[in-house]
Amino acid sequence: MLKLIRLELRKSKFTFLKGVLIADLAILGFMLLIAFTGMNEGDFATYNDLFQGVSVFVKATYIIFASVLISKLVIDEYKNNTITVLFMYPVPRKMLMAAKLIIVFLFTFLSIWLSNIVISSILAGVGYFLPDVIQGVLTQKLLLTHLVTTGTDALYAAGIGLIPLFFGMRRKSVSATIVSAVLIVMLISSGFGNFRMGNLLGISITLALAGAFIAYLSIRKIEHQDVS
Repeated sequence: MLKLIRLELRKSKFTFLKGVLIADLAILGFMLLIAFTGMNEGDFATYNDLFQGVSVFVKATYIIFASVLISKLVIDEYKNNTITVLFMYPVPRKMLMAAKLIIVFLFTFLSIWLSNIVISSILAGVGYFLPDVIQGVLTQKLLLTHLVTTGTDALYAAGIGLIPLFFGMRRKSVSATIVSAVLIVMLISSGFGNFRMGNLLGISITLALAGAFIAYLSIRKIEHQDVS
């Protein structure tokens, strides 16, 4: 399995890592703009609000990013019929599909977790030197809570990021894959004030399990699936 994952990573030439850097810089720049120029109107007045804002933007970005990765690793190969070449290898189809989806899952999890930590740390550092902008004190308890929440959010979001696979595989459509991810992001980001649908544990777990189930079905059915 590790060899298959390395093969897929070499095929992609790690081009998505550049996308991660660009996405993180864009999120950081946007957060700096709204948090430290007075445009936020109090939305990020405290460190807790700031961390929650970072979490929302990061999850939304990388769930859509996951759909792009699914399109590149799975949907495009079906559309271009290059996946038939992979299926000629003396390796079970299930393992090939599993390797692709493991890459998507781990990429989404690590990107959300690390991006959250890095961006939040930078913003907290800026807030330290601008104490009048963010109210309250950055305590160890708040940092620990944010670290744990970031890990669980990343785990749920990684599962949610697999849901677009269902819509993309129905018509072998890249656009359907990405549009479905955008709609999912709109759903979990919807709300009012500090409330977000994605913050409800039940919804997050349900969507994450749905993504895991879709991945399981995709792997289980691949042996009997027509690739033409």
